[in-house]
Amino acid sequence: MQSQHQPDCPIGPRPRISRHLVCLAVVLALFLPGSAFADRLTVFGAASLKTALEQIAETYEAQSGTTVDLSLAGSSLLARQLQYGAPADVFISANAAWMDWAQSRNLIAAQTRIDLLGNSLVLIAPAPATVPSLSLQDSSALLAQIQDRPMAMALVEAVPAGIYGKSALQHLGLWDQLQPYVAQTDNVRAALALVARGAAGLGVVYGSDVIGTPAVTVVDRFPPDSHAPITYPAAATHDEQEAIDFLNFLSSPIAKEIFVGQGFTVLVE
Repeated sequence: MQSQHQPDCPIGPRPRISRHLVCLAVVLALFLPGSAFADRLTVFGAASLKTALEQIAETYEAQSGTTVDLSLAGSSLLARQLQYGAPADVFISANAAWMDWAQSRNLIAAQTRIDLLGNSLVLIAPAPATVPSLSLQDSSALLAQIQDRPMAMALVEAVPAGIYGKSALQHLGLWDQLQPYVAQTDNVRAALALVARGAAGLGVVYGSDVIGTPAVTVVDRFPPDSHAPITYPAAATHDEQEAIDFLNFLSSPIAKEIFVGQGFTVLVE
């Protein structure tokens, strides 16, 4: 509901009629549709979606006139922020678990929830890779690569990319050997950055993360059956039309093209 309080009119030595006109202009700008105060939408998105969501938000703004504010971080942090009352209209998680967590606390409008995207998991090294024979089947070569520089991963108990990565390494029988050399980061893009700078000898990230990142090279890919399916659910946090419109736009042909171009698999019809 709009506030009944009217903004104060400017006060000064101008004639009375000028003050009235200025006051009227301020009121119209604040309260009339189509004013300079454009609609805004806040989207909480997993850090791995950064490039894709920036392109989608720019396209959506041009088409709708609505300003899209992106807040990108680890899914766990975003879900906690929702719990603490941070204002958001749409939440896109990098796994189902954190969306389930948000839904169980009524932080999203459950009826709007969709499984939006899929992804893959890859092992990366700084480019050019100095050890071309690096692979997930050669634990000795992997250990040699991270003796002086750690293996970068997102938080393995909280952030989806880290959770998937730990699970995959456990499945392959590598976790116990590599775990002492793991450097954990707040989100997967931070892990990517460590490898890109050469500060980490290896990293576990999403396949989409390496698109457009020439400073890293993929040395191996994790088998899909080594971890749970990587799913990005999306939902509006309320059932207001503005949020639902953006959620629907995420399934549009132009958004799908952007997602695919950034290395994601589109799940939604």
